[in-house]
Amino acid sequence: MASAAILLRAVAAAPARRLALEWYGAPFHAIALRAGRPRGPGGRIREFRPADPGAGGRLLAGAFSFGGETLSFGPGGDPWNRPCPSQRLAGALHAFGWLPDLLACGQAGADEALRLTLAWRRMFGRWNGFAWDGEILRRRTIALAAGLAPMTAVASDAEGALLALDLSRQARHLLALGGDIARAAERAAAATIAACALGGPGPARLRERALRRLEGRLPDAVLADGVHASRSPLATLELLFDLLTLDDALTQLGRPPPAELSRAIDRLTGAVRFFTLPDGALATLQGGADVAAPRIAAALAHDDATRSIPNVTRDSAYYRLDCPGLSVLAHAGGACRGPWSTSACAQPAAIEIVAGGRRLISGAAWSPGALAHLRLSDAAACPTLDDRSPGEPLTGFAAWALGPRLNGSRWRSVPRRSEGDNVVLLEVSHDAWMDTLGIRVERRLYLDGGAAELRGEERFIPTVALRGEHRRFVPFAVRFPLCLGVRAQVALDGKSVLIRHGSEEGWWLRTDAAEVALAPAQRLVDGALRGGEQIVLSGRFRLEAGGRVRWKLARG
Repeated sequence: MASAAILLRAVAAAPARRLALEWYGAPFHAIALRAGRPRGPGGRIREFRPADPGAGGRLLAGAFSFGGETLSFGPGGDPWNRPCPSQRLAGALHAFGWLPDLLACGQAGADEALRLTLAWRRMFGRWNGFAWDGEILRRRTIALAAGLAPMTAVASDAEGALLALDLSRQARHLLALGGDIARAAERAAAATIAACALGGPGPARLRERALRRLEGRLPDAVLADGVHASRSPLATLELLFDLLTLDDALTQLGRPPPAELSRAIDRLTGAVRFFTLPDGALATLQGGADVAAPRIAAALAHDDATRSIPNVTRDSAYYRLDCPGLSVLAHAGGACRGPWSTSACAQPAAIEIVAGGRRLISGAAWSPGALAHLRLSDAAACPTLDDRSPGEPLTGFAAWALGPRLNGSRWRSVPRRSEGDNVVLLEVSHDAWMDTLGIRVERRLYLDGGAAELRGEERFIPTVALRGEHRRFVPFAVRFPLCLGVRAQVALDGKSVLIRHGSEEGWWLRTDAAEVALAPAQRLVDGALRGGEQIVLSGRFRLEAGGRVRWKLARG
């Protein structure tokens, strides 16, 4: 439940949001967006995200799929005049992420892309509260900027002028959106990219205005260690893609990129390398999502592959523990607060484990549009006390006014890392359950490179601030969600679990927990929820006495 302070902020923010929505639909705003009419296409925009011609072929056949759902409209049909199976699929459709896939299908793809884009503008081109939502609009603006030149090549002069004018209007509206500091840099980057794709003095002025906005917002969005200020690996990767596209567009126009842009690209590149685990995929902690190796390779193709990877990102508090055959990534910091927490997860000291080049243990992953329960502590490899998450996303009126911020995420974490001869120790102490239980939690991770094993200890320490009846018993659970393709079997001793990836050699998870069980779990894969398994170490401790549980992961 939202706190009184959060509700007061929501009440204060609601009138401005309602007024903005009314203004965006007003004729005066529509007239303002038509200022600085472009003179056709300008620079050719390169989209660094890889396209999928297979998905483009399915679109040519009249089917759009996203997150396990499909909208069928038939060859030559209109996807805009029929209901979508879900709001998530509708958002992906209006974001035009499918446009590069279609354009990768040659002449037929370009013709179909033009037809679908013109059909969209006839129904949604003026303004629509959903289709012109900030995040959907940002992604569509970049897609249309990259697709403007190939679509104009197969369009008539009149159609090409409409495409250019629509892109200019959407870029201006994107730059006019206010109030969301957590997306300001991304919106300014998208508006600048769109302006680079258009010719004429109007778009040139828009480009410089958006570029100044971007320069001012980038230091807030990119931490000194290169991680996105939301702490999300996915947001880090996506911002890198946008800035690479912008850097290339400015270079084509002979406009030197600002120093802040070049600095952000360098930092983001280092952070993406850090988040790319030995299995070649991206970390999924704190608002991450499964991202395949080819997409990551496309973002890093410009970089020197010999760049060394640090073992810690100081500002965002991610730690890597690596040895041959075994790697651990841990988030040892607190969750983001305020506007930056709209993608934060209430998963203190969560970890991911890659063993033998395969990811064995990972969180459920989360990305915008996914179900909110994936942001709770029981969806990640971390402890949960008293069957409650230390924070949860806002819902209802508060979420409408402020966005899906993480409520109750004011815990503080203290990480300590030490290294010896082929061993690494990471200790994370946090107070995520201090307000509700008065318990401090400590997670100790000890990686022994010589033995290729990971030892863990979870300690639940009472403090003078204990909450409730001191003699009551508090249940706890330490979860280890398994990745797709990974299977587990509890041994007869009830204290050991054999974990296998296919027919490969297994790994044993041994523990002194009172109970060891396998339970169903969910994981977000390619935008769709997939069923899986998780290992749950559970027990209970008396509030005044505290407790602990130990575990060890070693090759079988």
